[in-house]
Amino acid sequence: MLALQTLYACEMETGDDSLQMLESIAQSGSYGDAAKEYARELVTKALRAKERIDALIGRHALNWDIRRMALIDRNVLRLAVAELTECGTPPKVVIDEAVELAKAYGSDESPRFVNGVVDSIYREMTRDTRT
Repeated sequence: MLALQTLYACEMETGDDSLQMLESIAQSGSYGDAAKEYARELVTKALRAKERIDALIGRHALNWDIRRMALIDRNVLRLAVAELTECGTPPKVVIDEAVELAKAYGSDESPRFVNGVVDSIYREMTRDTRT
């Protein structure tokens, strides 16, 4: 949640450092040190690999330009792909968390859209490691 809030805020605000933004958001909530540290790691990895992540999302979000996606959907997808590719989080956990975030903060269509894109990316990753 904290990582999603931070990515969302970074797109809405310009000029603020992402980690400074995260700390500001974290202060307004009741996040423990472990949650803040994991969010910090995830945001850093997602932003560092943003171009690669966005290209991957673009290949799997058929008929969708990433710049035209809903802001929440785009950032849920970025976090999910970062967790899949950069953090080694178990794929089932990543997909479940992404869908739950989409249910909580996206539109009625968001959960199915997010699930389809993340699952497609995961299947490609699995196929690539088997060959």
